[in-house]
Amino acid sequence: MSTGKKSVSVPASSNWLALQKKLKPARKAESVDHQPRKRRKIEHSSSSSSLRPKSSSNQRPVSAIKSTEEAESESEEPKGSYDSKNSESLSALREMVFGHMGHTDAQRQPGKYLALDCEMVGVGPEGVESSLARVSIVNFFGAVLLDEFVKQRERVVDYRTEFSGVRETDMIHAKPFAEIQSRVAELIKDCILVGHAVHNDLKALLLTHPRPYTRDTQVYASKFKVSKSKYVALRHLVKQELGATIQGGEHSSVTDARATMAVFRLHRKQWEANSASWPPKNQSSGNSKGDDEEEVEPVSRIKKKNKAEKQFPGGGRKGISSGLSVITKKVGRREKGEHGSGSQWWKELGSNGSAKGSMRV
Repeated sequence: MSTGKKSVSVPASSNWLALQKKLKPARKAESVDHQPRKRRKIEHSSSSSSLRPKSSSNQRPVSAIKSTEEAESESEEPKGSYDSKNSESLSALREMVFGHMGHTDAQRQPGKYLALDCEMVGVGPEGVESSLARVSIVNFFGAVLLDEFVKQRERVVDYRTEFSGVRETDMIHAKPFAEIQSRVAELIKDCILVGHAVHNDLKALLLTHPRPYTRDTQVYASKFKVSKSKYVALRHLVKQELGATIQGGEHSSVTDARATMAVFRLHRKQWEANSASWPPKNQSSGNSKGDDEEEVEPVSRIKKKNKAEKQFPGGGRKGISSGLSVITKKVGRREKGEHGSGSQWWKELGSNGSAKGSMRV
């Protein structure tokens, strides 16, 4: 008789069977739910894409479209204060300084304003003395009117290339000093001359220019508090006012002249309001008023001149006192009124009996 117990299969209870029936549909539903979700997502993307126009073969990528739209919006935006100052475009002035702006035939004419800049080389012992080597003149729009190298009459000791930009080869086709001097004098005649420490350039050219027709950006920048320094360098002034860097290496007189004109254009209205009027005296102003109606000298100075002229009623020459003629006339009138023209007045001295003042003949 075996003691082992037979395994008896116990039928599943109704509760378990009912639980199994509930679990199986739930699992199937979970497996089925994953696919529809994906389908719905795909269908949604496809439906949204179906609403968009079909892409052509030459259609630009989205990034390119975005960058183009941004560029167009930036170009359509009005120029703000960051790009303009005193009704002048800073970007346009920067392009003018570096010669990136074209000019029409009218803009190449000399005009009313001219900017001058010169470059020097070293002559004499150890090259300490400066000699004129290059002269450049530009007009109001930065168009070059004159840019010539000057032939040296002494041996050049130091070309100062790192600052002047002048080399020995530039002197091959250089022009004589007298020719350049006469051309500059003819160009700047009756024009308003703009420069930075322009008295140094005029001194090198052995020329003078009327002060009412001279606009020195170094002087005006200090006078009108544009710069705190009294002798501000041109590169610092251009960096401050235009946000541009010049004279980083070799200098160029053309670039410096354009930069000077650009700084002047930024403050032209204020600076011209406190300067003498233009055009010069006895020069046509281009209107129907006549030549003499627009005086260069201030009215206060003219009044002082007229007042000084009225101080010589006797017609005496300037520098000689007219008081003597006035006294002489008074004495003459007294003589004529009291004694007459033919009386011998010296015989009547002492006739009153007093010894004082008596006179014998």
